[in-house]
Amino acid sequence: MPETPVTRRRALQFAAGLAPLAFLPSSPGSAMDQRSMPAPPIARRGDHVTQLHGRRVPDPYRWLRDPGYPKVTDREILAYLEAENAYREQRMAGSSMLEEALFEELKGRIREDDESVPYPDGDFLYWWKFAPGAQYRDWYRRPRGGGEDRLILSEAALAEGKAYFRLGAFAVSPDGRLLAWSADTSGDERFALSIRDLASGRDIVTVAPDSLGQPVWTADSRALVWTQASAEWRPDRVRLHRLGTAPGNDPLLHEEETTRWVSVDRTQDRRFILITTSESGANDVRLLDAANPLAPARLVRPFQPGLRYSVDSRGDTLFVLANDTHPNFRLATAPLSDPSRWTTMIEGSNARYLRGLAAFASYLALEERVDGIDQLSLLFPDGSTRRVAFPEDVRTVSLGTNAEPDAPVLRLGYASMVTPETVYDYDVAADRLTVRKVQEIPSGYDPSRYTSERIMVTARDGARVPVSILYRKDYRRDGSGLLHVYGYGAYGIGTPPGFSASRLSMVDRGFAYAIIHVRGGDDMGYTWYLDGKLNRKANSFNDFVDATRALHKAGFGAPGRTSASGGSAGGWLMGAVATQAPETFRAIVAHVPFVDVLNTMLDPSLPLTPGEFPEWGNPIADPAVFDRLLALSPYDQVKRQDYPALLVTAGLNDPRVTYWEPAKWVARLRAESGSRNPILLKTNMGAGHGGKSGRFDRLREVAEEFAFIFMVMDGKL
Repeated sequence: MPETPVTRRRALQFAAGLAPLAFLPSSPGSAMDQRSMPAPPIARRGDHVTQLHGRRVPDPYRWLRDPGYPKVTDREILAYLEAENAYREQRMAGSSMLEEALFEELKGRIREDDESVPYPDGDFLYWWKFAPGAQYRDWYRRPRGGGEDRLILSEAALAEGKAYFRLGAFAVSPDGRLLAWSADTSGDERFALSIRDLASGRDIVTVAPDSLGQPVWTADSRALVWTQASAEWRPDRVRLHRLGTAPGNDPLLHEEETTRWVSVDRTQDRRFILITTSESGANDVRLLDAANPLAPARLVRPFQPGLRYSVDSRGDTLFVLANDTHPNFRLATAPLSDPSRWTTMIEGSNARYLRGLAAFASYLALEERVDGIDQLSLLFPDGSTRRVAFPEDVRTVSLGTNAEPDAPVLRLGYASMVTPETVYDYDVAADRLTVRKVQEIPSGYDPSRYTSERIMVTARDGARVPVSILYRKDYRRDGSGLLHVYGYGAYGIGTPPGFSASRLSMVDRGFAYAIIHVRGGDDMGYTWYLDGKLNRKANSFNDFVDATRALHKAGFGAPGRTSASGGSAGGWLMGAVATQAPETFRAIVAHVPFVDVLNTMLDPSLPLTPGEFPEWGNPIADPAVFDRLLALSPYDQVKRQDYPALLVTAGLNDPRVTYWEPAKWVARLRAESGSRNPILLKTNMGAGHGGKSGRFDRLREVAEEFAFIFMVMDGKL
């Protein structure tokens, strides 16, 4: 029967059917038996051996690293990556109708003309919005007292004709006349920094092609402080660009001669520009006078391994969050005349984790996590305190965009696994929350059909690991349902139990969706992070496996009905659990996974490696670290056994996790796996760490991921 718009719509509706078990109709001929399956690419094995400390470690797929990296021009490598892409498309050929249905379903949950709540800054209100059908935002402003809306930057126009576009910096000068903005057009995270005259709408200068991070204007709006990335993609220099001077000769304000990274920010009162140098788990801060940027910056406290602190200023007082006396940080003050002399305001606490600080003119705002739950507290000059009350016990709370020195009305962000992203304005004087925006789900969303809960499970060493779970109220907790588990667990970055409209496509098809808050993140405090790094990194992997098995015992899914996903350092997690407990998972999706851990940490020429030594250890200097990372590296631990079905992604231009890590891992897995489960690799040939950049292009990648999981679960792949 010929396809018509009506038959196509019905077919897509059928393919998107929400029955919980055999829910995946296929295109004609899509149910492949082993005889009809295409043959996978087989990477040639080389004879390279890594030798150090008297150890010899085979690295048979070393050749997949292009010697000219970051340029990748080797024809054999490119041909292999393209062959892997073609193989994935062949294996997933029967999912095209399902993928299209999922894409339309995901797209239907996005308001096409979405826009942000305007925020005040000086004489104007600023916000962004999407035109219907647009992949990228447009940025607007209007006079604060009322007046005409004016487009000041169009991402959509800047991205036109480009395969990739990502806006980096967006910083309006204090006088409101100029905009500093930057963009990456390849995915390699080297941002071209420009200055735009907002009256004419024209860019007046390209400051540099290799900036990284947000720049800061000086107090007089006549100069811009920005960070420059080295050839190794490390931001190690802070420069000052004065308007009217030729680019390329900007004076150097600070240069970091170690492998630490440098960033710039400003205090809430705009008096100082903050120059922060950091590596994993430690940093120092310098105060640069925003009115006199060529004056020497003042060091708050010297760099010390393990010491992390952040600062803000108000009047002649510096406010400091620091972990020098307690892992969960204390709040201290210091006189600007002696910024290293810290006096405690709030002692550190095992239960109360102090995470962020904003020193507004009339109060302090503290972002906290108490027993693992986000809180926001206000501290007033008279010594009184107030904790803002929110409607749900398990939630995410954060400070929104509060650009001015004071915030009598404080902008907040809020969500839970059931409640969509919500923007609140909090009237401080009235102690009242006002909803300014709730994420709209145009295709419909009824929160009463869903429930979320937080459970604590016991890991093998006795640690109590939190798990946040979302499921429909008709989900049967008898092992017959499906389960998807997600984790990250690195760098002290927690995984908040927030809202995801895309996640509903899994939950509505019979999945419970669980976030396992493994050690290595800061979900339960800073000690939770410390317990998942260096020689305790294996805790992250054990937590994930143990929590998944505990969920099975609690009636959430079963080993043959469980999928998992994670990306980047969370991809290391996926690689580790695929080897440690392959029988626990039926399908695993590993996005840009950090899986060639030992070889990467043996290569200090890579952008991240030297700064990662405090996070994972230095295998170059320490044989014990070499042995530990060898034992934890998914690429090196691939062995002859049955593996779950795997979908692995990579970005050719990714500077964080280089493309060859997932490519080498997949090649080795395919050579060793004893099962016939599919092992698929998708390399974005024109993108980096975050995948494709347009909002709809990203949804197509989510649809591909879900289709892979659904087809595996339904026995169709």
